[in-house]
Amino acid sequence: MKKKIIKTLNAPAAIGPYSQAVEANEFVFISGQIPLDPVTGNMAQGDVKKQTRQVLENARAILLAAGCDLSTVVKVTIYLKSMDDFASVNETYAEYFPVEPPARSTIQAAKLPKDASIEMDFIALKG
Repeated sequence: MKKKIIKTLNAPAAIGPYSQAVEANEFVFISGQIPLDPVTGNMAQGDVKKQTRQVLENARAILLAAGCDLSTVVKVTIYLKSMDDFASVNETYAEYFPVEPPARSTIQAAKLPKDASIEMDFIALKG
């Protein structure tokens, strides 16, 4: 099995001992992304829709660094601080995956890194 670490300055740096993403054979595994602004390192301000958008933009930047894009995503896991945000997250998420969306799980988590409201991880096919 071939393994390659993916790293870009266009997404937040890892805040622990992990990689932004790892390419393994035909897949790209993106670590959990929270709504951090890659320039400032601060949490994106605004409602959960804006935070969801920041997470998806971070993932897009990592995918581009891996030679992929959002259309190659096959699985997403969403972690929410509150399931009350489910409908709002879905609205924004649908803008990024308008056709043939990936498989997905959504879980309410007791606590997320940096007290974020949302975190997502992604699995994509290497194009």
